[in-house]
Amino acid sequence: MTVPLIERFREVLPVSEATPVVSLGEGSTPLLRAPRLSERLGMELWLKWEASNPTGSYKDRGMTVAVSKAVEEGARAVICASTGNTAASAAAYAARAGMPALVLQPRGAVAGGKLAQTRALGARVLEVRGSFDEALASARELAARGTHALVNSLNPYRIEGQKTAVFEIVEELGSPPDAFVVPYGGGGNTRAYARGMRELGIDARLVSVEAAQRPTTLASAIRIAAPAHAASVAASGAEIVAVRDEDIVEAWRELAQTEGLFCEPASAAGLAALRLGAVRAERVVVTITGHGLKDPEAAALHAPLAAEVDPDPDAIAGAAA
Repeated sequence: MTVPLIERFREVLPVSEATPVVSLGEGSTPLLRAPRLSERLGMELWLKWEASNPTGSYKDRGMTVAVSKAVEEGARAVICASTGNTAASAAAYAARAGMPALVLQPRGAVAGGKLAQTRALGARVLEVRGSFDEALASARELAARGTHALVNSLNPYRIEGQKTAVFEIVEELGSPPDAFVVPYGGGGNTRAYARGMRELGIDARLVSVEAAQRPTTLASAIRIAAPAHAASVAASGAEIVAVRDEDIVEAWRELAQTEGLFCEPASAAGLAALRLGAVRAERVVVTITGHGLKDPEAAALHAPLAAEVDPDPDAIAGAAA
């Protein structure tokens, strides 16, 4: 039986006995050695597989704390702006808590898998005729009116929950890696990792990898023109690396075909930085933030196509050669 993240890390989270635990079994995700990529890159590479969280992304770590505290503080509904993963997580945890969830998303900018997931979980989804940043501004204004609890990563409870990934990594490795590498969209996860490292007294590199074409990148999870946590990321001392979309796609393919891990494109940003030589260290942990089924359109565009063949053993053998 999986121990809820809040129970496992209660001593380092802002919760009390009065906090109702809204959980779907998040956290305790695998830390996987990447033997073939380690050999290719000349380092000891580990992958924090956050895609095994309940809704398929790392967002669940923070959402369990944010929604639990929202219930404790008497909120009647939650709201978020999202490029997809936050929406799905907010919808799931709100449903678990018996609360309505309102999701604002930029029109046409959310991967189909994430949109389907959010709708299936019962959230009220509104497509905003504008950017993510405009949707977030509207969500913040509505939350300020007291009608909804904002559960974007601007909610401090989200950061508290997400920092627990650092605790898990260090616990499993037995000591800190030389570098932590995470994708950089809004910057909330970078901020959370920096907090976890600080609380554990870790003096390791923190590398935050963004898309070079932020407003238009194919990696929709990090398609955020103005990161909400930019100031905190800068203050954290994290190294910021920008990678091109073609580098993300190449890393995405290699991760799937070499190590058997199918992630959404944004999750491959960290590996793209390693492949470009932007991170050189002996032992590195790259966080893979979301599952590939979140963005099936990417697979349709960039994965090898299926071939047609007659139902004949010789024809099949020839086609497979």
